[in-house]
Amino acid sequence: MKLGLLFSGQGSQKPGMGLDFLSDPLFESIISEGSAATGLDLKKIMASENGELNETKNVQPALVAVSYGIYKMLQRDLPNMPIAAMTGLSLGEYAALMASEAINAEEGLKLLADRGQYMQEDADATPSTMAAILDPDIAVVEATCDKYDQVWIANYNSPKQLVIGGVAEDVNQAVADIKEQEAAKRAVLLNVSGAFHTPLFNGARAKMHDRLANQPFFQPVVPVISNTTIDQFKGEEIASIMERQLAVPTHFGEDVEYMVENQGVDATLEIGPGKTLSKFAKQVNSSLSRANIGTMAEYEAYVKENQQWI
Repeated sequence: MKLGLLFSGQGSQKPGMGLDFLSDPLFESIISEGSAATGLDLKKIMASENGELNETKNVQPALVAVSYGIYKMLQRDLPNMPIAAMTGLSLGEYAALMASEAINAEEGLKLLADRGQYMQEDADATPSTMAAILDPDIAVVEATCDKYDQVWIANYNSPKQLVIGGVAEDVNQAVADIKEQEAAKRAVLLNVSGAFHTPLFNGARAKMHDRLANQPFFQPVVPVISNTTIDQFKGEEIASIMERQLAVPTHFGEDVEYMVENQGVDATLEIGPGKTLSKFAKQVNSSLSRANIGTMAEYEAYVKENQQWI
């Protein structure tokens, strides 16, 4: 088996995520150290009793801390996992870069606290939204977006799902246009705080340029595939790619294809809340064996089933 790790992206968060892992001392220490590094109460954000997870600036460090904490537990309990490659959906790339030792956890979470704040500012500045386009005629959807000044393809998630984003009024019109042309099976508006991965986030991109100027990255110890370039991250290029990533489309589906074709990946493990990335992986390559870990019960079952990797 050659395993590809998939780290959850923004949108997968949910109130209570990760709380059941806090009984594990290693996980708890990662969350506590992340809180100290970012100045945010990550446990409170994870619980989201007062809607803390509704804000991008909170979601980003909290979700990555949860995913990274689960990964470190796996590294401890299944040290011989046959990991051939990693990727994540957008925000999840940071968890992959931390897991692959391209950046240490403290620096990575500090960076995410700033990234989340920059993106929150852009989201607040312009009312924008996104829509999932299911079973699309990709060429027609792309041409439809081109008709509007402020609508773009934001995510190429799989052969069966695109996401478009832009100014809310224009996205609504583009969705109606796509439906009228019967260019997709469904087009569904998403409950998001902004049109991420579009030029509406060029302000955050400029701030990240400055923030990343003196941020060191290292060559990943395991290949990490970029959503932006559909290629392996190289240490000296990571900062420039992660700056661009904010305002250009993601290509998660093609990342999965790359891992299969170039790293020989034949199984995936999604780390973080939900099963969305596992569904995308199936749509890319139905022969992949798939698993996911978002709860302690799922973690314990996975470890029990894979004792050969101890």
